[in-house]
Amino acid sequence: MAETKEIHIPIDTNPVTLTRSIMMDQRRNPDAKGDLTQILNSIMLACKFVSNVVRKAGISSLYGLAGSQNVQGEAQKPIDIIANDIFINSLKFSNKIAALVSEEEDKIYIMGGAESGKYIIAFDPLDGSSNIDVNVSIGSIFAIWKRPDASAPVSARDFLRNGTEIECAGYCIYGSSTQLVLATKNGKVDCFTLDNSIGDFILTHPNMKIPERGHIYSVNEGNSLFWDPAITHFVDSVKHPEDGNPYSLRYVGSMVSDVHRTLLYGGIFMYPADSKSPHGKLRLLYEVLPMSFITELAGGRATDGKRRLLDTVPEHIHQRSPCYIGSPYEISQLEAAYASLT
Repeated sequence: MAETKEIHIPIDTNPVTLTRSIMMDQRRNPDAKGDLTQILNSIMLACKFVSNVVRKAGISSLYGLAGSQNVQGEAQKPIDIIANDIFINSLKFSNKIAALVSEEEDKIYIMGGAESGKYIIAFDPLDGSSNIDVNVSIGSIFAIWKRPDASAPVSARDFLRNGTEIECAGYCIYGSSTQLVLATKNGKVDCFTLDNSIGDFILTHPNMKIPERGHIYSVNEGNSLFWDPAITHFVDSVKHPEDGNPYSLRYVGSMVSDVHRTLLYGGIFMYPADSKSPHGKLRLLYEVLPMSFITELAGGRATDGKRRLLDTVPEHIHQRSPCYIGSPYEISQLEAAYASLT
């Protein structure tokens, strides 16, 4: 009879929680007023709430379609609407946000009684929700800016800013575990994992750094018929490289999942513009810019093929953009393909 081995799991009695991490960052900045801390605490609460709703989606009959569409004409699921409400209500409680932009809202949403707030936020409350019926990882994405003039009436113009002005960005991924990745201006990228036993996010991946080069490419090759020559050439080069070591294809179809893997393992995530979607499909303000900001702080790069994505200024709040995010090596190879073939 085989001998049974005891497994001893160490317990950290003094973990670095997200709450503690936010407080420590505030202490390091004596001029901080605590506004951003309150906003991040509200986001943390929203992510916990959404995580719980996602886990219960099947038994709560939240699968299928809600019979409505968002501003992009995409069919909404009940869980899209619930996640949007959760984020809005949680952010309202912070009383530090003047206005928000959401994928699920047609226009900017002005917070009642908070027009003098210094901050605005753009978010996708549930990225990849079309995958929830098949139990694939999905997530939430957000970016926070300071208002150019907090004394002026808030308007859509406050949101038409490039990504270099982002104060803080992050995403939460709801998968086998719930993880919140947070990047702050002049700071670093940290990943916190939700410990349901204590109800808080624990720092598990401090100071994340993307590998200089990877061997994974992530793209929907079902659209290859519509690609331009540069993308076709680049993808062929990683599938049939001169060194005989082809890249692996990994594509979930949820930006949060695909970018998260790219940050951990390196390589490149691509959602190109093509003849079918000449402006791309991903939304610049609340998908592309936050993920580009996070990736650059982690040592990676983000481009539309010809210019740095963080330098792009949106012309309207739901603007779309092509997007290539990943390791420095792969992005440089992609840019070389664009330079030679366009």
